[in-house]
Amino acid sequence: MVIIVANRPNSERRKAIVFPSASKSLLRLGENIRLATKRRGYTQTLISERTGLSRMTVRRVGQGDPSVSMGHYAAVLNVLGLATDFELVARDDELGRKLQDIELLKKPK
Repeated sequence: MVIIVANRPNSERRKAIVFPSASKSLLRLGENIRLATKRRGYTQTLISERTGLSRMTVRRVGQGDPSVSMGHYAAVLNVLGLATDFELVARDDELGRKLQDIELLKKPK
């Protein structure tokens, strides 16, 4: 059995659709990462060396670029000692609890 995988040219790669509110959140995340980097006195080069990412990717993380993988964001946060911040994402699911409560309050038929 032979499997042929065709690589798509860069222009044909699928890109995530990022809505404006999510884009703003990523910009804030990038800004927070830049500030944490500066507070520690780290350079893009240092973070690049410690993560194995290119300086360009590290810069894009600091800009909140939505095309950068979550794994790269996690790597940078790890170098900054902030990797556990990912555990806080979606931890307090207020909407999910409300939807669950609505179902629980329905009268049995």
